[in-house]
Amino acid sequence: MTATTGCSGCRDGAGFDLPITMAFQPIVNAATGAVFAHEALVRGAGGESAASVLAQVSDTNRYAFDQQCRVTAIDLAAQLNMADQGANLSINFLPNAVYEPRACIRLTLAAAMRSGFPINRIIFEFTEAERLDTDHILNILRSYRAMGFQTAIDDFGAGYAGLGLLTKFQPDIVKLDMDLIRDIDTSTVKQSIVGGVLRILSDLGVTPLCEGVETVGEYEVLRALGVELMQGYLLAKPALAALATPVLPGQTTDISAVA
Repeated sequence: MTATTGCSGCRDGAGFDLPITMAFQPIVNAATGAVFAHEALVRGAGGESAASVLAQVSDTNRYAFDQQCRVTAIDLAAQLNMADQGANLSINFLPNAVYEPRACIRLTLAAAMRSGFPINRIIFEFTEAERLDTDHILNILRSYRAMGFQTAIDDFGAGYAGLGLLTKFQPDIVKLDMDLIRDIDTSTVKQSIVGGVLRILSDLGVTPLCEGVETVGEYEVLRALGVELMQGYLLAKPALAALATPVLPGQTTDISAVA
């Protein structure tokens, strides 16, 4: 697909005909018990899995799909009063669906303006699992930051960019991949690696976020390592077109404070 065709898809959002919605999974500040953000996870309109939706994405419609995901997430987040509750909205984006950041952001900005959702509460995250043009990624991230959005690297430690990308750009947040977190309570090697990454991020002024937290043992080790932001089934599963209320280990009632 040519750049002209891609930018046309970004401009009008046409080309992805499968109806979608979002499930939202909380990102919790374990130190305070507050919800820091909700990540928007694509689902079919009837609750179909992300995999079934992504199977319909192709080279000819990924631009429109990316735009539709952004607008749907913002509209739903506004309807659910997410920002009013003090939480951020985390949106995954496809770097290879962005030709020129300031052109391809127009629908996002229009959706935020229409719904009244503050752009400084939107986090754009991308996965480093796909080999991409580093200069292109840096242009997107720097442009988004300049526009007032927050930025995050997802699945850190599982893909191509890794520490090399951090030498050129320091995002607001780095999400450590769940493979690093899985069974960390029984692996001194993982504890050493994660501890080292946390020290690097601290030196760079980047906030760490550990995803895929599923057991109390993992949670306790991460807390001992100083991790505050966490996401995973232990705390809350994604809620379809709704905001799930997380529960921290040891709590008997739902977290009510959100900030």
